[in-house]
Amino acid sequence: MTGGPQIHSIIRKLYPLCRSITGNGVRESLSIIKELIPVNIHEIPTGTKAFDWSVPREWNIRDAFIKDPRGQKVVDFKKSNLHVLGYSVPFSATVALDQLKEHLFTIPEQPEWVPYRTSYYNENWGFCLPHRQFEALEDGPYEVLIDSSLEDGHLTFGEFLVRGALEDEVLISTHICHPSMCNDNLSGVATAAYLAKHLAGRNDLRYSYRFLFIPGTIGSIAWLSLNEEKLPRVKYGLVLAGVGDQGSFTYKKSRRGDAEIDRVVINCLGHLDKNFRAMDFEPTGYDERQYCCPGFDLPVGCLMRSVHGSYPEYHTSADDLDFVTASSLEETFYLLLEITHAIEKNRKYVSQNPKCEPQLGRRGLYRKTGGEKMGKNDELAMLWLLNLSDGRHSLLDISERSGQKMDSVIRAAEALSGQNLITPQN
Repeated sequence: MTGGPQIHSIIRKLYPLCRSITGNGVRESLSIIKELIPVNIHEIPTGTKAFDWSVPREWNIRDAFIKDPRGQKVVDFKKSNLHVLGYSVPFSATVALDQLKEHLFTIPEQPEWVPYRTSYYNENWGFCLPHRQFEALEDGPYEVLIDSSLEDGHLTFGEFLVRGALEDEVLISTHICHPSMCNDNLSGVATAAYLAKHLAGRNDLRYSYRFLFIPGTIGSIAWLSLNEEKLPRVKYGLVLAGVGDQGSFTYKKSRRGDAEIDRVVINCLGHLDKNFRAMDFEPTGYDERQYCCPGFDLPVGCLMRSVHGSYPEYHTSADDLDFVTASSLEETFYLLLEITHAIEKNRKYVSQNPKCEPQLGRRGLYRKTGGEKMGKNDELAMLWLLNLSDGRHSLLDISERSGQKMDSVIRAAEALSGQNLITPQN
C-alpha cells in the first residue's frame, strides 16, 4: 500500500484555508488540487436557478476579532478560521457583553474546543470560541469587527474526468466547503484527488471516472441541474466523506439498496475490515441524498469511516491534522483501489469446456496455484468460475456465492481465460 503520507501532505496544504459554500477559499483550494490533477474550475453566477434552489450570494472574509474592555483580542479569526460563524454578514460595533453573548457559540461539554457553525441561508453574524474562554469573559464594552462581504458573485466547483474506453462513468464526489477540519472533509477531498491522479496515469480503464469537488448540498444540486443529460452514463458512484480517522469503515448504501456499487463496496469491505458497518440509505448525511433523490435515483453510496456526528471531534477544532492519520488514509486509498479494480474487471464469462471440468493440471494451472501469487483460494475460485461461467453470472456474483475475495476470482478468471477455458461475454 502507498499513498497515506502523500494524501496527508495534501491535507496539510489545504488545512489553513477558510472555505465555505462559495468564495475565494474554494478557489484557492482548487488551485492546490490543480497542482496534482488538471481539474476544471467552474463558476455559476449568483441567482442561477437549480431546481427549487438558487445559487446564493458569494461570501468572503478578510478579518474578524473581538476585543475585550482592555483592548486585547480575545477572539481572532487570523488564529483560526473556525472562530467566525460561517457566512457572517459584515459587522462593526462596540457592544455590551449581554448583546455579544447572543452571537457566541461554544461546546460546554468540550470546553477547550472551538465549534464549527454556519448561517448560510439566514443572515446573521457570530463567533465561535472555547467554552472555557466564554465563561471567563468579563463585563464591559467589547469591540467587534467582521470584515466580510456577501454580494453577487459565483459558486465555484471543480470537475475532472478521467476517460476510459467506455462513456459509462463512475462518479466520485466530495464536498470542499468546510474550513479547517481535516476529517470532514479534507480527507475526502485529498483522497479523491490522489485517486484521480492514480487513475489518470493508467491507459487500461474500461470506465470513465468523473471527480467532483463541490460545496455541500447546493453544489451537487447545481451540478445535477446543469448535467441531466450526463446522468444516464453514471453506472457507479461514491461520495467520500470522513475517511481519515481511525474508526472502522462505514458504507451507506444507495437508495436502491442493491445497486452494483453497493455489492462491490460491501464485498471488498468484507475481506478488508471485519468490523465494517453497512447502513441502509436514509435521506440525511452528505450529497448522496441529492444523487439518490427519486427524480434521478443514481447508484451512489457514501463511504466513510466514523459516521458524521458520531465522534466528539466532529465539526470542531479538534478535527485537526493529528486526528487524521497517514495509515488510515492509506487504508482508504487501498480500499478505493480494490473497489475500482472490481468495477473494472467485473464481467460475465462463458465456459469453452462446459461438459465436466477441464483437466487443469496438464495446462499448468495447478502449478500456478502453488506459486507465490496464487494459492488454495485461487484454485477454489477457478473451480467456481468453471462451474458458473455460463453467461449469466458475473465475477461479482461468483465472488459473493463462493465467499472468495473478488481479487482471487479476478486472478482465476485471468488464468482460465489465458488458457481459453473461459471467454468474456460481449
